[in-house]
Amino acid sequence: MNRTLNILCFLVFSSALSARAIDPVVPRIAEDFGILPTTAALLAAAYAAYGVAQPVLGPMADTFGKSRTMVVCLLVLTVVSFLCAVATSFWLLFVLRIVAGAACGGSFPVGMALISDFVPLERRQVVIGRLLTATISGNLLGAAASGVVADTIHWRGIFVILGAISFAALVIGHFGLRHLPEGERHPLDVRSVLARNRAIFALSTARICYMTVALEGLFLFGIFPYAAVILLKGGEPRASIAGLVVAAFAVGGMIYAISVKKLLRWFGQKQIMSAGGVFVAIGLFVVAGGPPWPVQAAAFAAMGLGFYMLHASIQVYVTEFAPATRSSAVAFHTFSFFIGGGISPVLYGVGFDRLGAPATLAIAGVAMAIIGVVSAQLLVKAKVA
Repeated sequence: MNRTLNILCFLVFSSALSARAIDPVVPRIAEDFGILPTTAALLAAAYAAYGVAQPVLGPMADTFGKSRTMVVCLLVLTVVSFLCAVATSFWLLFVLRIVAGAACGGSFPVGMALISDFVPLERRQVVIGRLLTATISGNLLGAAASGVVADTIHWRGIFVILGAISFAALVIGHFGLRHLPEGERHPLDVRSVLARNRAIFALSTARICYMTVALEGLFLFGIFPYAAVILLKGGEPRASIAGLVVAAFAVGGMIYAISVKKLLRWFGQKQIMSAGGVFVAIGLFVVAGGPPWPVQAAAFAAMGLGFYMLHASIQVYVTEFAPATRSSAVAFHTFSFFIGGGISPVLYGVGFDRLGAPATLAIAGVAMAIIGVVSAQLLVKAKVA
């Protein structure tokens, strides 16, 4: 199992590198294409195709196999990454990022469903924590490295590196996972898929999970494409510093991943979710005050820790309430999250323009605290029922 898990972690890591790679270089892209930073920030919204593709990717994985779906998605990501490096217009880059986001959608969600096929429930949150470590490490390195590459070479060099790493993962996944046994296959015709989806949404636990993660994405993830903009207004123009601040979110996630056993022992399943929402709120309140970048980095780390305390707890519920069609259940979880995350940059932009950054971040902080407390209450009740 360790060999398979290591391969899956590398595949997920290679895809996760793309997720936050754009955020630190939004001002550079805006400058090169002669557009506003708020327009360039739409590249983050384009990546929400990661979630939009889930209703297709989930049933495909249930039909053709989870490992095969992951490998095909890596092939698409490899090609698109190299094309992003030579994009001649912003809107072409925008379209390519949509495709890249959709291709990345066949990594972590499918990998989590695949792991859940052979890892028992009592060990699942810890093992998923390892997969989260790979995802977070990719987010961390992608954000930090993109700022350094942009400062030393050019932002286009980021995509060349992403394409090369995706190609390596493609080869390893093709040869390392092709003999992996998987669960029952399901038909892909529209009637069968709709019937499976209706059965999933009939579950109250499913509806609670999907609504919660949609609200998480809506109130939190719009801050990332504006991190560099906030720092620039505060007098910090370096993309590498913006990369470090964004990457600090992933550091908080790493803290969660390596200490999940202790956190569960200290808080318990219900309190860890409530505390997670509060940690995110504290981080947003701190950033709202516009402190120096080291303090903002610490705030992003607190947000990362809190987010994964809440989000990873929900993921365990998602992998269990529909085990026969696990890929589809996990896919709708990711779909819901990225729909919220895709709308979020647009709402943050409106909020920054009309209310200002402090008020917008304060509203988001209050919302995240409420989400953590309420979702913990509802999910524990649904589990008992």
